Amino acid sequence: MSISTALSNALTGLTASSRAAGVVSTNLANILTDGYAPRSIELTAQGDGRGGGVSVVAVTRNVDAGLLSERRLADSALGYNDAMAGFLARFESEVGLPDEPSSLTARIAAFAASLASAASKPEEEARLSEVALRGAELAGKLNAISGRIEAERTAADGQINQAVDRVNTLLSQVQTLNAHIVNAKNFGHPSASFEDQRQQVIDELSDYVPVRSADRGNGGLALYTPGGAVLIDGRPAELSFSPSNVVAAHMTEANGLLSGLQINGVQIASSGENSPIKGGRLAGLFEIRDSLAVDAQTQVDATARNLIERFQDAGLDATRAPGDPGLFTDNGNSFAAAGEIGIAGRIVLNSAVDIRQGGAAWRLRDGLGATAPGAPGNAGLLIDLSAAISATNAMASGDLGATARSFSGHATSFVSRLGQQAITVDQSMSFAASRRAGLKDIELQNGVDSDEQMQRLLLIEQAYSANARMIQTADDMIQTLLRI
Repeated sequence: MSISTALSNALTGLTASSRAAGVVSTNLANILTDGYAPRSIELTAQGDGRGGGVSVVAVTRNVDAGLLSERRLADSALGYNDAMAGFLARFESEVGLPDEPSSLTARIAAFAASLASAASKPEEEARLSEVALRGAELAGKLNAISGRIEAERTAADGQINQAVDRVNTLLSQVQTLNAHIVNAKNFGHPSASFEDQRQQVIDELSDYVPVRSADRGNGGLALYTPGGAVLIDGRPAELSFSPSNVVAAHMTEANGLLSGLQINGVQIASSGENSPIKGGRLAGLFEIRDSLAVDAQTQVDATARNLIERFQDAGLDATRAPGDPGLFTDNGNSFAAAGEIGIAGRIVLNSAVDIRQGGAAWRLRDGLGATAPGAPGNAGLLIDLSAAISATNAMASGDLGATARSFSGHATSFVSRLGQQAITVDQSMSFAASRRAGLKDIELQNGVDSDEQMQRLLLIEQAYSANARMIQTADDMIQTLLRI
């Protein structure tokens, strides 16, 4: 080997060592950067491998693609369950726990107790007024529960619109980064930083919709959902949705009053087992708006209907004219089964006995249609009213079962069903969170290891020093030759 060859080889070694040191320093600088994948340098011998020096082939971005894909699916599952768990927690809080004085079951117990108390001393005006107040509070509680459902559906509808806009933005960013990466690779430029950015964008996207990726060659990625929806393959898909300002109880996607989701102008199933976006936060929001909250509205409406019909029986109060409303009304009118949807939001105490609106509490004792107070000691109607709320019957609608129960029993069944739903979703969310955390831990373990990087740096330093000594030795030899 000639001196010039040795000098050339040493210079390539210095260059490779410098590049390797730069890679290590970049890794260490980004040890806390989310989405950063550690780099490694690939070297190869020049020429025929027998003294031709060394060259840098590439700087490789090290990612476990399978692990990354599974972690993203775990992100989607967590987003899906988190959305539903949040709704159920807020709704359960509105309904209240049995030991809370403002809960639904507590309002029912207070109303039933006030009826029994008034029946024992019908001549006491204060006890009659207590019945009116407790009845108004019970109706108001059902109104509040129904109002919470409508507010949650409206909020979910708005969040769907925001999520759709964000998904479209993220897909556009993936398209841009795909182009940058492909161009960089085509011209032999580094692309790892663009790939880091793309990973962060896709990670955010996976919270909204479940994502799998496919390599399209030279750095480009296609994205699709496990359900078969193509999100980007060259050009990004366009998701579209039309939000509603207010979502009322009767509004559904099925009756055309609420928007569904479209991908490239094609309507898709936005929730349920057959939805191509099943499993992410976006699907969870549709599940709230179109399933969970609708089911909750159905059950609370069935509960309100049962309450109204208990006191609307024609034989309960002889002073009422045929067709007149009972103790609880549909916004002042008699209840008809055809108007059940949303009845929980419209139920009110009959104004004839609502002392807050100028009604007379003595009509609870003497009859809703009475024109003047009757005998103060007549407890007959109050006893019948008290019996009506404790009588057992089956729900005329809803999914709380055909078992005959008291009104309190039906309400307890409703609350129990809600609690079981919340427990089921919480368990699913806990599993999703644990799985996501486990996969994220493995992903972090595959990230930048500072100890390993420092060991590499020591080896790089040794290689750099050896090549520098080689150059110095070659220079000394040349100087010796020049002095001859």
